[in-house]
This record gives sequence, C-alpha cells and structure tokens, in this order.
Amino acid sequence: MKATEQTLQQVERAIRKIAEKFPSNEEASMLTDIHIRVTQESGELIAFDDEEKEITRCIVEQWIDNKDSQFYKEVGSTLRSVLAKMKETIEKMSILKPYSFVLEDDDHETLEELYLVDDDIAIIDQELMADLDKDLDAFLDKLLKE
Repeated sequence: MKATEQTLQQVERAIRKIAEKFPSNEEASMLTDIHIRVTQESGELIAFDDEEKEITRCIVEQWIDNKDSQFYKEVGSTLRSVLAKMKETIEKMSILKPYSFVLEDDDHETLEELYLVDDDIAIIDQELMADLDKDLDAFLDKLLKE
C-alpha cells in the first residue's frame, strides 16, 4: 500500500492540527508523548496526549477497511515521512523536550516510536539500523581474531 497524495495531505493536515494546539509562543506543556492511534477498519487517525485527551482526529480514506497484513508498517512509514518533512514545525511545538510521536493500534498497543524531539538525541531510521547487530558482531569477531 503506497500512500497516495491525498493520504499524505490528510496526514499532513492532522500533524499541522496537532502543532497548532501547541504554538511555539506559549509556555511549554509537560507532555512526554503524542499518541497517534490508527484504526484499520474505519481509517480513523486520532491523536491523544499522555492523559488520553484527544488532540485531533481525521479519516484517511485510503486506510478505510484496508486488509493489508502490513497495514501498520505502511502507516508507520507514511507517518514517519510526513513527520520528517514537517520537522521544523513539530520541533517548535511548545512541549518540554524530550517528547515523541508514538504509533498505536486500535487496541491501544504501542507499535513504534515514530519521531523523537530532543535537542541532544536523534533517532536513526529503523531501516538503517536493521543489520547493525550483525555488522557489529562481525567487526568484533574480526578484532578479537587479530
């Protein structure tokens, strides 16, 4: 399931609405995470704060009744790319750092951390990190043999 232009626009609009709730000119909020819950049957994207208070919601038409077995993986990828594109906007939000955007399924289970906002830490894309353990093990084995 490749995200359509309409899907990207809908997700971008939802992220913009989240950012509007925390304008940079206000005192920083004490949130630690913004939870993004996606429901596969309805295509609904709902953003919550730490206390389960709804921030915004929208329907992503491409996600309605999507039966793809990789649904949440694809949704996570779409959300990460939109968040990366909107980096400047989300990093100016009036939330005390560090805070993160977290993807949840419709059962309220955390699936993955999508984006971490912190002055000192950066999260590297999971795809870049996929074989890092193997590479480090091979490097260590090579060093130990020498």
